[in-house]
Amino acid sequence: MTLLDISIVNVALPSIRRALDATPSDLALILSGYALSYGLVLVPAGRLGDARGRRRIFLAALILFTTASAAAGLAPTAKILAVARLVQGIGSGLLLPQVAGLIQQLFHGPERGRAFGRLGSVVAVSTAIGPALGGLIIVLAGTDDGWRWVFYVNLPVGLGAFLLAIRLLPADPGSGRRQSLDPVGVGILAIGLLLVLFPLVESERAAGKAVLWLLAPLGLLVLALFLAWERRHRRRGREPLVDLALWRRRSYAVGVVLALVYFAGLTPIFFVLTLFLQAGLGYSALLAGLTITPVALGGAVAAFLGGRLVHRYGRQIVLAGLAATAAGLVAADIVVDTVDTGVGLALAVPLLIAGIGSGLVITPNQTVTLSEVPVQGGGSAAGVLQTAQRIGSATGIAGITAVFFAGLDGSDWTVALSRSLRVAVGIVVVGLVLAVVDVRRPGLAHEAEAELPLGPVGGG
Repeated sequence: MTLLDISIVNVALPSIRRALDATPSDLALILSGYALSYGLVLVPAGRLGDARGRRRIFLAALILFTTASAAAGLAPTAKILAVARLVQGIGSGLLLPQVAGLIQQLFHGPERGRAFGRLGSVVAVSTAIGPALGGLIIVLAGTDDGWRWVFYVNLPVGLGAFLLAIRLLPADPGSGRRQSLDPVGVGILAIGLLLVLFPLVESERAAGKAVLWLLAPLGLLVLALFLAWERRHRRRGREPLVDLALWRRRSYAVGVVLALVYFAGLTPIFFVLTLFLQAGLGYSALLAGLTITPVALGGAVAAFLGGRLVHRYGRQIVLAGLAATAAGLVAADIVVDTVDTGVGLALAVPLLIAGIGSGLVITPNQTVTLSEVPVQGGGSAAGVLQTAQRIGSATGIAGITAVFFAGLDGSDWTVALSRSLRVAVGIVVVGLVLAVVDVRRPGLAHEAEAELPLGPVGGG
């Protein structure tokens, strides 16, 4: 539900523009506001779940996200819709770290890999199927009000998830003392991430405003200040927002960097492919979404299998997935360059291969990355990992879409997509090289098996 709402709204933008008389700035905020607020709260949300109880925060986040979805569907103006999307993003950012934290808490050894594998299947499907589902909803509900049902569809899902969570999630363990949430650290981190992410998610409008891009290096300086604060906070005997000792564990440090690089290469492909198919080839939103569906199918199956195998093979599974993703994107580039008619159908096999690669990267990498993280810090550690994914996605979209639009000189859609795919392959290969170096180091082939003692099930 939360991941679908990143991409499902794209196909509804024309209907929203007509129905609410939305300006381009309104539409940009409706899209980027969700991604921005979502990325800003991931790390504090993970810490909040660790300190106050993951079940409690999970339920509160579900209520917030579902209520904001209802408000978005009822929105009478574009401005109100944009505010509802900001709140949706906060709910989404609160929710996701609790999922990874609960898996850390409740599962161990091979079971944990299988649990992350099932989560990965959901991630793969929801990430890739958004445009197709959005197109189908608008076809069924009509172009006038179909966009409202893109948000209303979250209501029964949110209600069902809430009732199941009450029944199935274990009660939060009692804590002897109330843990500090490091509000100063939260504020510094939020400012730093805002300065870094804002020009990235607003990259299209920032293209002609060089001053906006100056915010990103300023944000990096603020993030350096955040690290200094966290070290000082820890030296004073207080609990930091992010445990910097995690970065001394190579499994965690390498996994976070791999996630950032991989999402920078893969995520923009959905965007530029949709542009190519709809604007370049004249596909409907539904048909364009269906063309991308093989990514979801391959990713769902591979994530499930990768989750079952990661405990045995560790990051070698990630290495195989990166190679498959690169191969699929290279094959897609060849198809775009050589096939004149039926391009969408011809892309099915390359996109299936890329999807299989995606399923073998995201889930196993998350499992190995969090394998040595103690249960009590699982939420905040997962929040950092997911924030890296969001920064990677935003960076990749900004860079690869710039390459795509630069290739449109002379309205050559094929050249634009081909250049974008080659840049994406280059980024994925960077991740592949990093994984090769990591796997070749002694003792890391089966890194996922080297878990630290995590205490009793349900601890934390």
